[in-house]
Amino acid sequence: MSSRAPGYRRMAGALAGVIASLALGGCTLLSGPQAWEKGNLAKPAMGMGGDPLEMRYSQHITASKEAASGGYGVGGGGCGCN
Repeated sequence: MSSRAPGYRRMAGALAGVIASLALGGCTLLSGPQAWEKGNLAKPAMGMGGDPLEMRYSQHITASKEAASGGYGVGGGGCGCN
């Protein structure tokens, strides 16, 4: 039984190579965004950081709630009056 093991391993390795090459070859079929899609991708809200106004609002709320422990460097109480 041990005499057949190297042949099976070689066949399994070749099969794994074929499957990997087919999987990586399928990625070449993907194309970039179409012309009508680029307008949506250029919006500021589509950036990696998100909407800048929403980020400022979120930071203000976090700073107001966490002012006793530091927050974002804003001192004061937890009422959001600062």
